[in-house]
Amino acid sequence: MKKRFVSTVLCAAMVAGSLAGCGLKTPETTTAAPAPETTTAAAAEKTKAAEETSAAAEASDTPEVTLVYAEVNPLDTIVGQMATAFKEKVEELSGGKIAIDIQASGVLGSENDVLDTMLGGGGTIDMSRISAFALTSYGVEKSVLLSIPYTFVNRDHFWNFANSDLAPEFLMEPHDNNLGVRGLFYGEEGFRHFFTVKEISGLEDLKGMKLRVSNDPIMNGMVQGLGANPTVVSFNELYSALQTGVVDGAEQPIANYKSNAFQEVAPNLILDGHTLGAVQVIITDEAWDKLTEEQQNILMEAGKYASDFNRKISEEAENKVLDELKAEGINVIEVPDITPWQEACKDIIDSSTADNKELYQKILDMK
Repeated sequence: MKKRFVSTVLCAAMVAGSLAGCGLKTPETTTAAPAPETTTAAAAEKTKAAEETSAAAEASDTPEVTLVYAEVNPLDTIVGQMATAFKEKVEELSGGKIAIDIQASGVLGSENDVLDTMLGGGGTIDMSRISAFALTSYGVEKSVLLSIPYTFVNRDHFWNFANSDLAPEFLMEPHDNNLGVRGLFYGEEGFRHFFTVKEISGLEDLKGMKLRVSNDPIMNGMVQGLGANPTVVSFNELYSALQTGVVDGAEQPIANYKSNAFQEVAPNLILDGHTLGAVQVIITDEAWDKLTEEQQNILMEAGKYASDFNRKISEEAENKVLDELKAEGINVIEVPDITPWQEACKDIIDSSTADNKELYQKILDMK
């Protein structure tokens, strides 16, 4: 009896061992203890550190690039300050990987000189701030509408356009026309006004005067409509041209008038406000295509920032300069009724908008 009991116990033990060897086990009846909180926190910290290391490694792989930016005006002008705002934001967003080398005060030439260089290729100038109408002589048609005399009734009217769905279409027109450049963003430098060497009191005094213009058909037509003689002079030579009598007057936004010291040789400023100084910043397709998608996005974001900055400072800066000019004794002539000026420019307005009447009307309706 004793032997049979021992034998039974031995068999039970063998069966249990056999089941364990086959990997079979009875269900667990207890739950596992939770991982210590300190272990979870350490793992999260380790993951965050790994992500930061990965991001740093990715940033270090981003190519560094320097873009040369041409500006015909000094840095203390409205457009000069806009350039500086753009530069600082680009360099901030890129962590210094994209540097903007601003060449101001016309050291790289006039707007036309700069455009010829950019359109000709070679990569010596990557970006530039230009007047909206500067590309009209190169076959860009839509931007012509922004330089038509008396299009924008006030600044808000212009910014309604600049922030509209039409604006990107205008900015991309030179690229779409295979000119090799594209617009990035808009700005403005205030309404443009005529200034003269001789004292004047109104529109009639401009008749017969030689007024400086850039090589632009709309500006030529406007000056002719006002009864004056359009005379093409490089911007860099304008001061001496006024001083020596090559021209009797010219036109510029108020801030540029003072920053370039034109009041020293042409101390009569008539506030006709014939055109809002709409500007845009352009970049060559060659420079754009060399950038990564991330870098392109940085330029677009910085452009939006610089455009908003321009809008905030422009009117305030212009009013401050005008007060300074009056304090200096400059002969500032108000224009209480702009109607005669508009009527004098009717022919150039009609002829310049004939092919884009519907598009031009859309701009007019944005006021």
